[in-house]
Amino acid sequence: MCDDRGCASPRKEGRRTVKLYENILAESERIAAEVRERLDAHGVFAVNLMSSPGAGKTSLLEATFSALPAGIRTAVIEGDLETENDANRIRRHGIPAVQITTGVACHLDARMIRDALQQIPLGDIDILFIENVGNLVCPADFDLGEHLDVVLMSVTEGDDKPEKYPIIFRSADLVLITKTDLLPYLDEFDMARARAAIGRVRGEGAVQEVSAKTRQGLEGWAKWLLTQLERRRRASSAFAVDR
Repeated sequence: MCDDRGCASPRKEGRRTVKLYENILAESERIAAEVRERLDAHGVFAVNLMSSPGAGKTSLLEATFSALPAGIRTAVIEGDLETENDANRIRRHGIPAVQITTGVACHLDARMIRDALQQIPLGDIDILFIENVGNLVCPADFDLGEHLDVVLMSVTEGDDKPEKYPIIFRSADLVLITKTDLLPYLDEFDMARARAAIGRVRGEGAVQEVSAKTRQGLEGWAKWLLTQLERRRRASSAFAVDR
């Protein structure tokens, strides 16, 4: 269980802790559903970006803004333990950004996202990026109200990362292998092994290779975002008609 004191296993403290953990998750899921309904009402597609620290989430976002077609409006919710450094980087591109500082909490939760949405003009955006706290463990357990999850894995981390942290990779809708411009300098990283490790953990699923520095793969990443945005809007419209 993860809270403002960090993470602990509920199994170590008996049935009462497990019950409390279940109650916390249930309340979080209720708020997440509320967040998602609000996003759907405005036609906003939300993507939760997760990775270990330093995998390049913020750099990817900076490159993404110019890779998307003109007219696609974006906003970002940034999650970090401290500082507004990443949010300030986003704002320099003219993109609305809300910083959430979690203190010692190792992940964002739906309540934090619900509160952050008060500062975002949802009627003026198409895609909301949620940059989660750098962590490959805790964020995997919490629904934030996003529509899809994207996990970044940089080539500097080693090609066995998916098998070390299988839960977060297993639940990902897309895996991005980042910093591919560094491959010529990393003899120990093998792309075939990395893709095989991802496949063993999650079976078939979308995997893309990208570099924010050279812009390799950004066209495919932008196309994926636009496709998912359109699918989300069609689903939201159908849901509204059914109701």
